[in-house]
Amino acid sequence: MNPNSVIWSAAIWIIPLVIAIVFHEVAHGLAARALGDPTAEEQRRLSFNPLRHVDPIGTVALPLLLALAKAPMFGWAKPVPVDAGRLPNPRRDMMLVALAGPASNLALALVGAILLGLFTRDIYGVAPGTVSAFVAANLLNFVIINVFLALFNLIPLPPFDGGHVVAGLLPERLAQRWDGLARFGFPLLILLLLVLPSLVPGANIVQRLVAPPAQAVAEWYLSLAGAIGG
Repeated sequence: MNPNSVIWSAAIWIIPLVIAIVFHEVAHGLAARALGDPTAEEQRRLSFNPLRHVDPIGTVALPLLLALAKAPMFGWAKPVPVDAGRLPNPRRDMMLVALAGPASNLALALVGAILLGLFTRDIYGVAPGTVSAFVAANLLNFVIINVFLALFNLIPLPPFDGGHVVAGLLPERLAQRWDGLARFGFPLLILLLLVLPSLVPGANIVQRLVAPPAQAVAEWYLSLAGAIGG
């Protein structure tokens, strides 16, 4: 396969992205179940089958467009349903459920770094476009994507996981108003990530707030992979 082809470029980003966001959503559901809310399980969303979590825009269309444009890759899946009313301590437990998603991505990044180190130990000098090169590229992007998703989702605004954490820390009356912003989640996402940066370059939240720590964390994981690979 030609490593410069559109298919190659899309595959080495979309495959690890889909895995990362599916695990992210399942982690929310597993955390909720552990804390007493089986809603996700009842709706058959505690599954690693990507088809149960696909969002036509966030999981398919947007990542494909970003891959074709060779732009930074991100996306989302259908949120796993969580019923706060079934949790024993809704405010605290919703924070824990929210944090489970980013935590799962950091754990996956660690797994990816270990596998990358073990795999690349024996493939130095491999020819571009081979299966080995394809696997290595997927593992590398798997680490990068999981780190980015973890920190991206910690942005302290609805509908991000960080927004749920803020809601849990605010006084209850303010938290209710804060949570009310979630219904504007998708327009807010487009405004912050696409519209605002195009109008005010200095207001690029991803570039200014997410990218620097994500790069630092990803470099740590990749240094671990390098140490393992020798």
